[in-house]
Amino acid sequence: MDCKADLAQHELFIGGKYVAPTSGEYSIDLNPATEEPIAEVAQAGAADVDLAVAAARAALNVWSGMRAADRGRTLQRAASLLEEHQDELIELESLDAGKPLAAVRRQDMAAVIDTVRYYAGWCDKITGQVIPARPDALTYTVREPVGVVAAIVPWNFPLMIGMWKIAPALACGCTLVVKPAELTPLSMLRVAELFLEAGLPPGALNVVCGKGSVVGEALVRHPGVDKVTFTGSPRVGRGILQGAAGNFKKVTLELGGKSANVIFADANLERASRAAASGIFFNAGQVCSAGSRVLVQRPAYDEVVQRLAERAQKIRVGDPSDPRTTMGPVISAGQMKTVLDYIEIGKAEGASVVTGGARLGDSGYFIEPTVFAGVGHDMRISQEEIFGPVLAVIPFDDEADALRIANGTAYSLAAGVWSADTSRVHRMAAGLKAGTVWINTYGYTDVRLPWGGSGESGFGREHGATAIENFTEPKAVWLALEQ
Repeated sequence: MDCKADLAQHELFIGGKYVAPTSGEYSIDLNPATEEPIAEVAQAGAADVDLAVAAARAALNVWSGMRAADRGRTLQRAASLLEEHQDELIELESLDAGKPLAAVRRQDMAAVIDTVRYYAGWCDKITGQVIPARPDALTYTVREPVGVVAAIVPWNFPLMIGMWKIAPALACGCTLVVKPAELTPLSMLRVAELFLEAGLPPGALNVVCGKGSVVGEALVRHPGVDKVTFTGSPRVGRGILQGAAGNFKKVTLELGGKSANVIFADANLERASRAAASGIFFNAGQVCSAGSRVLVQRPAYDEVVQRLAERAQKIRVGDPSDPRTTMGPVISAGQMKTVLDYIEIGKAEGASVVTGGARLGDSGYFIEPTVFAGVGHDMRISQEEIFGPVLAVIPFDDEADALRIANGTAYSLAAGVWSADTSRVHRMAAGLKAGTVWINTYGYTDVRLPWGGSGESGFGREHGATAIENFTEPKAVWLALEQ
């Protein structure tokens, strides 16, 4: 009996309609909590990318040529439709990515709706300025849409990070071809349909599913694509930069992290430990800004390790559809193997597993929340991004030592600092190499604040007014005044 016979089949979304892939190829989409197939998904090739880019190019003048206020109203309608259909989208996201339903509802979906509404308000507020360069000319600037955007979206937050790219690009008058992660394509296909229903012109938002090595590569190198925005690994980010150089595309990269959460002995240790546990175990540690390194001042080290272990042991790992579940599986068998391999590396390096350290059950990609103590700064589990529920707890002596350790990786996405000393937290915030620093809290994001890093964490910023700059080009206009 063919197991494919009972699976829903999902096509590509190009030019405002679902279309079969030119190759006729489909892949099986798995539920990471059960390892069971849940859908057949079309696999695009270079020919499908050509069609999608052509559709986006054809829609560009239509969408960018609309009154800005009308674009804003279209995005507001899209936000309302997302809100109306949020239960459906939450279930899709949970099923496809293994994310607990409650977490998707509380964070992902709420952020998606907020992001669309926020950028809907930007549409008629993208302005230039008059610059009085000389008395015999009227000189001013305008901002124009950058053009066709390729948005390559990761599997850890398919809806939320996808909308971080889609909403500002559309607000600026750009059109898009979105490549969702091969492992999590379902929610983005439905989102494209809802945007069309909201009044987005056909072709303004296209979704092409498939392998990064095929679809992503074709998009990055395509001469009809004007900008690439990517969230994912540093390795893939390097390849995107090389591919985009062919026609000097604009590129924004949000890559990995090995964020340090620094706890001083004078901090509220209960609050700090609670937030530190959440900072690594939320979404099974599959968060670019996860606080995967907790640095603790030596007088408080043993107490914080104990508190972290106790919190890890209380986490309810299991079925994402169960409202009591607080941590689901990692995304795939490959990711599970990577995380378990790192746990063995940590043991071999001499760190001690305080709690966790193994797979849970024999069905689904579940891993015990794991806490390592006695971690040295130079160990691989301290330096390399694991992207799983594995926490390295590292001792430090003073501010200088904390900064040395915190800044001593190739990443610089985020950091946290906990202390009752107001002067100290400001000194630390100034000294930490990170795009975001949380003080006496950890992990919050808001679309109104810039988001991104440098080094192995990428370059450019998403969110806020910065995203408007990402998706527009300034133009200077010079009008001679007759004397």
